[in-house]
Amino acid sequence: MLGSALLFAEDEFKYFINNHLLVLISISKLYIPMKKLTFIITTLAFGLTVGHSLAQEKTIDYYIAHAPFKMPAVPEPHFNSKVFNVKDYGAESDGQTLNTAAFKKAIAACNAASGGTVLIPPGLWLTGPIVMKSNVNLHAERGAIITFTTDHTQYPIVNGKAQLPISGSNLENVAITGEGIFDGGGDTWRPLKKSKAAPSLWSTMLKKGGVVSKDGSMYWPTQQAMEGEDYLKNLKSKPNVTAQDYLPARDYLRPNLVVITNSKNVLFDGPTFKNSPQFALNPHGCTNMIVRNVTINNEYSAQNGDGIDISECKNVLIYHCTVNAGDDGICMKSSGKGDVLNNPALKNVIIADCIVYHAHGGFVIGSNTNGGMQNVYVTNCNYVNTDVGIRVKSSRGRGGPVHDIYIDNVYMYDILNEAILFSTYYEETAGTAANQKFEVNATTPQFYNFYISHVYGSGAKNAISITGLPEMPVNHIHFSDMVLSADKGIDLTDASDISLKNVKVITPQKTLITANNAWNIDLNNISFANNLQTFIDVKGDKSKAITVSATNLKSVKASSGALSSAVSVR
Repeated sequence: MLGSALLFAEDEFKYFINNHLLVLISISKLYIPMKKLTFIITTLAFGLTVGHSLAQEKTIDYYIAHAPFKMPAVPEPHFNSKVFNVKDYGAESDGQTLNTAAFKKAIAACNAASGGTVLIPPGLWLTGPIVMKSNVNLHAERGAIITFTTDHTQYPIVNGKAQLPISGSNLENVAITGEGIFDGGGDTWRPLKKSKAAPSLWSTMLKKGGVVSKDGSMYWPTQQAMEGEDYLKNLKSKPNVTAQDYLPARDYLRPNLVVITNSKNVLFDGPTFKNSPQFALNPHGCTNMIVRNVTINNEYSAQNGDGIDISECKNVLIYHCTVNAGDDGICMKSSGKGDVLNNPALKNVIIADCIVYHAHGGFVIGSNTNGGMQNVYVTNCNYVNTDVGIRVKSSRGRGGPVHDIYIDNVYMYDILNEAILFSTYYEETAGTAANQKFEVNATTPQFYNFYISHVYGSGAKNAISITGLPEMPVNHIHFSDMVLSADKGIDLTDASDISLKNVKVITPQKTLITANNAWNIDLNNISFANNLQTFIDVKGDKSKAITVSATNLKSVKASSGALSSAVSVR
């Protein structure tokens, strides 16, 4: 335990110290005498000192060496010593001059000279789209703020969408580094749901102009943006559509902020990406990529404002990053064809020493998983105030095999909904097609062989919720050495081969676990609060082979429900 976090116990208190974040799980309301308070303060001081020392030892190389699968070495790109200062190419740091052409010239000159560093010094730099090239390190120094113009005419239509603020395709040896800030001007692109906006924010946006939907639920920056979806539906029937045809919907076709596609040896180290029109950082199809010391800062109200979305990439390290997002925090996505079971589009990813604050999920898989995923390791991460802590989601038509996923040493606090969620009904409602039978096919969600351990969470609506499909249960999910407190305990629906070992769930509910069409469930050394009346409630014709062992059930009813006979206690 000491190698990953520090656990100190004093009576009913447990303290978990990790990356200078303290998570306190209070089992009951207690008066703290002075002697205990002294103990706590002393413990914290010691823990933070030792914890800091331990954290210093855990480099990227450490996590590669200790990954639960054979993680290939990920080479860091290196660049020539030549420096190309954007000021030498006509750039002005007054926040008023449009520097698109100057940035383009500097990047082209660097690429033509066999590479080097394009330097953006401290200042306020206004620009349009930036297109990266091979062997170029775009380095924004601390104090540099790069703002992308809010004049949408500067973003031509490319592949049916507004041009990306930062892009690059088919590159090798490319980086964005330094402690500069990139502001995507996203508030001029994004719609805003009234339900996600504080009254003051809603009022401020209305004063800026824009339009509101007929039902009053959605703010749009422009009339063009609000009408864009309907315009594009009508455009589908037109033959030989050109980029010009998309222009009336440009404000609706908001881009992601940073997208590097089909590239090798990619590095993001140090920058802040904020206020993105849609996703902030979304590499596609990259091999050998390091995302290190990156900060994502999107407002919680940012529609589709994902933080770091990794799509169809292999050999990826995400290390020491901090994310605030309007949608998913750090997310794995995968689309593809062919033998996605043996050659998944997303493979070999390590996520370590990261913090996610406001987001729909701290660590997220999906929803598109049809390209397959394998070998993802999440370790030593904190999730605070996210909607869901660990969020695994997909649905029929966009699923595929997702397996060999390892999550350990995660500390989460104040989670709005589920601490851990598996859902195969993303953007659907479970049971809506109850009378319809579905065959398993290439796009059926398949979640299996997950190993989740040493997860500690305080303050969630649900501790664990697993919902599979009747034709494809979520299966072979293994939980161990966890402590979670939540309003509700554990829900298992259409799930099989689930194991929980050394797991404590603290909930005010009278029933700890509900199982509906769940089978081959192994519950070993499960502990709970004193108020519990029923350990597990079982229903569903498929429920069977539910085993409870090494668990003290003297003061509670072991099982209830129509299929209570499916439970055996050892």
